[in-house]
Amino acid sequence: MRVHQLTFAALAVAAGLSLTACQNGDADAGKSDSSSASTALSGSNTSSTGGSSDQSGAKASTGTNSGASNSGASNSGGSSSGDTGTAAGGGSDANAKVGKCSTDELEFTAKDNTIDGDPDGTVVVELTNGGGRDCTIAGYAGVDLKTNAGTVSAQRTGQQATSTILKNGKSIDFPINYPFNKSGGSGVRITGLVVTPPNETKSVTLTWPGAATLPVTDGSGSPVKVGPVGSAGQGG
Repeated sequence: MRVHQLTFAALAVAAGLSLTACQNGDADAGKSDSSSASTALSGSNTSSTGGSSDQSGAKASTGTNSGASNSGASNSGGSSSGDTGTAAGGGSDANAKVGKCSTDELEFTAKDNTIDGDPDGTVVVELTNGGGRDCTIAGYAGVDLKTNAGTVSAQRTGQQATSTILKNGKSIDFPINYPFNKSGGSGVRITGLVVTPPNETKSVTLTWPGAATLPVTDGSGSPVKVGPVGSAGQGG
């Protein structure tokens, strides 16, 4: 009986030890699971931090965009500077804004400028700026010769016309070329010269200083030619 009791006691101790070991194992397993869960949570927090980093990155990107915007603003400032430069250029082109020479500001003088041996006669009309200001003049003046047979309008020579700033008190010329009357007849008698400045409608009448007559023509075209303002001595 004593042997059996010892055996039962040994079995009971072994069972107790086994139960304790199982409980400790379960406790350790629980701790391990809890540690794993904590690690996973920490990883989740890290991931969240990573997300925050991404958001921070997005803000940096926004900052870059802001920089681009500022750069754009700077470029806009450059454009403004460019516009100012353009305006300054416009200022430097102030001559282009000088008003045109009007008929009332000009003094007119016509004189014979024919040189011996020339095949045609030449009259030069001088325009003097007496308006008290600088003015711009460019192009062809209108020229009409009054004759006993009616009005003869001069044709343009076709030379290039240039724009000129005519300073106050200064003069500029243009030529009128006409054929000599070599027909032996009386021809067409010239009674006056009518001049209209370029880009003007008001005319002045001057005394004709050239030859007294023009040859009679068949009416196929005007024998009188006018050069652009500034081309005196180069017409014909």
